Amino acid sequence: MLIGALLEVFGGLAILVGFFTRPVAFILSGEMAVAYWAMHVPMGGFFPLSNGGDAAILYCFIFLYLVFAGPGAWSVDGRTGSTQPAQ
Repeated sequence: MLIGALLEVFGGLAILVGFFTRPVAFILSGEMAVAYWAMHVPMGGFFPLSNGGDAAILYCFIFLYLVFAGPGAWSVDGRTGSTQPAQ
């Protein structure tokens, strides 16, 4: 639980400012998938509406989207140019 809390606090702050967006979003997406399968599925079955895991799935796919979309132009990564492809 402590590791999950630390990932969510510091990972959420990193995503908020756009610092290492893609790797942090990948880690947080995996964390949400683990949270769904380890905590929600045993409590109420597979379907999110019956086990209360709809928020975990939502965040998992939002973070997975950020892995592929990357940070925005106003992010720290966007300002430093670290999201630009190599030329």
